[in-house]
Amino acid sequence: MKTELKSELVTLNVRGMDCANCAMGITKKLTKQGHEQVHVDFATGEASLQMKAGTSVNEVIDSIQDLGYTVVLPETKAAFWNIERKFYFTLPFTIPLFFGHMFFGHDAWINHPLVQLLLCLPVAIIGFLHFGKSAWGSLKSGVPNMDVLIFMGSFSAMVYSVMGMIQHGFGHDAHHYMFFETAATIITLVLLGNLIEHRSVKRTTHAIEELSALQVKEARRVIFTPQGEQTETVAIGDLRTDDVVVVSNGESFPADGILMNDAVTVNEAMLTGESLPAEKTKGDEIIGGSIALNGPVKVKVTRVGNETTLSRIIELVKQAQRDKPQVQQLADRIAAVFVPTVVAFSVTTFLVAYFAFDVSLRNSLLQSIAVLVISCPCAMGLATPTAVMVGIGRAAKKGILIRGGNTLETLAKVRYAVFDKTGTLTTGAFTEVHIDAIESSNEEELAAVLLGAEMQSQHPIAQGIVSVLTKRNITPCGITQVQELAGLGLQVVDNAGNTWNIGSWRLVDEQLRRDTADLYIIKNQQLAGYVELRDELRPGMKAMIDELRKQQVVPVLLSGDRKVKCERIAAELGITEIWSEQLPEDKIQKIDEYKARGTTIMIGDGINDAPALAKADIGISHGTASHVAMQSAQVLLVGSNEMEKLPEALKIGKHTLLTVKQNLFWAFFYNVVAIPIAAVGLLSPMIGALSMAFSDVIVIGNSIRLRTKKLN
Repeated sequence: MKTELKSELVTLNVRGMDCANCAMGITKKLTKQGHEQVHVDFATGEASLQMKAGTSVNEVIDSIQDLGYTVVLPETKAAFWNIERKFYFTLPFTIPLFFGHMFFGHDAWINHPLVQLLLCLPVAIIGFLHFGKSAWGSLKSGVPNMDVLIFMGSFSAMVYSVMGMIQHGFGHDAHHYMFFETAATIITLVLLGNLIEHRSVKRTTHAIEELSALQVKEARRVIFTPQGEQTETVAIGDLRTDDVVVVSNGESFPADGILMNDAVTVNEAMLTGESLPAEKTKGDEIIGGSIALNGPVKVKVTRVGNETTLSRIIELVKQAQRDKPQVQQLADRIAAVFVPTVVAFSVTTFLVAYFAFDVSLRNSLLQSIAVLVISCPCAMGLATPTAVMVGIGRAAKKGILIRGGNTLETLAKVRYAVFDKTGTLTTGAFTEVHIDAIESSNEEELAAVLLGAEMQSQHPIAQGIVSVLTKRNITPCGITQVQELAGLGLQVVDNAGNTWNIGSWRLVDEQLRRDTADLYIIKNQQLAGYVELRDELRPGMKAMIDELRKQQVVPVLLSGDRKVKCERIAAELGITEIWSEQLPEDKIQKIDEYKARGTTIMIGDGINDAPALAKADIGISHGTASHVAMQSAQVLLVGSNEMEKLPEALKIGKHTLLTVKQNLFWAFFYNVVAIPIAAVGLLSPMIGALSMAFSDVIVIGNSIRLRTKKLN
């Protein structure tokens, strides 16, 4: 029974796609019908689309099934005749056919035409139904797939054999027309290739499977009764915001939430890429899917369902894996015309061999069938998506979330890395408060007044100053009156009756201002000293910048902060291209200038960085950035020391693109070399079917190698 879904954005599971051409056919038909954002992935078996207004899900399902594929609804049982069962069913019939001519004479009973027909018939029925249905659906979609070639090759061999048997009976001459073993072997070997391909492609979606495995099915929810607190086991879908759940030692947190216990050690490795566990204290955020290493603990649920961090990460990885890099466009254009071209070449091969070179009808047909079978474009279709899936998955496991295969390709070509300063290269918190006293004032007095005054404020900068000065064992000055002056800072009166103003440059005349000063201290309307707040570099930033240079990437500092502060940070990191005191519109202009010189990425964390992040070829943000910055970025770095993962992201991009190019080279090289060899009769159809499967294995194997490959 079909299920009506109300949402216009739908994702369907499609069964029966064997290659990229199958996905292209479905995409083409759904796009022609007016649906938008159509993404069909043969590897994951998912088709997602934004439905055309006024269209029902049932109409979309019918459109897909009209092409010969099956849409699997939640209540649909697994198909009995899957690719594995079809292969193992055909294998016992094919083995005696294949080896019969090799080890026995023509007069042996196993080589009798009728026995050959009876052995071939079950294989042919399975093959014709499997490949014929897919081939017909692809022809209807206007994008012929590999199954057209397989069906034509095996069907030709079968029909030729039956016609030969009808014409020559069971006599000795009939053996010259027997291609039953060819038809059966082509079908069985291609099924074997499909089976290997399906199992191998599944390994390329390893990251999604591992992330999905973190999603628990049930949770223990706390309920409050007159007898006290009790727990009940509920399905994860029944959890709601503000529910309280209990998680024991070694269990996964069922949803995002806030820790209610004093402390817990959490393993977030699968979500952030960090091997060391994180220490959480009361009030800290807990990510659903992470594992409690000591418990039991209570968590107040803040996000459930598709809103959880884990669900968003899984969806992000899925979106990225189905996005096509630009390098795939050439392969797609070639694949779209490949099958018709091969069919034409196969027919030409037969006609030229039979009429021009006087090759026998039997051998001319064999050459023609060999061209059909060996030309299968599977390897071309697998070249890009398998590499992208592995690359995206490897990045996700490292805490690098990439939006789209096209982003992955762009990462491989980065020339300039433009950094914001505060919150990106630095922590945004300062570790040093430098006080410069003038004239009759002294630093100890100013430090005591500064600490005493800032202790009266809740401003983040004030709290930072208090934190730093407290560690220096400074005794705060006694304060009797406190007043906040909008845009100016604080005005306080100490126990001795002195009036102090502590605030911005607006407190003093222009000639008394300093570039290095963040705050000014005024005592009884006289300038007493300057305060410089020096923010802290994130750990590992120097090594990260050095690594970028090794990759021939030029680091650039682009900040709204003052020149002297930017120059100090740049000097520590060895950055020579510095742009300070930049407004958001200035940042956009600079990004445009760098983009004109080469592929440019922007790394930022604040709301004011969002326009520049969107303008750059790739915007990169991190897990502690503002929500707006994260939404504007194509790459998100998560986990502790997230900024140190940037060079790794660029390396993964480069090696993924390299893997795609290697795969495409092999796929094109294989076809360019193999088709002429088959056309001149130096390759049998059976060897062609085996080598076709071998080419798929090479491409998939090269992609899977990226999972553990050392990135240099």
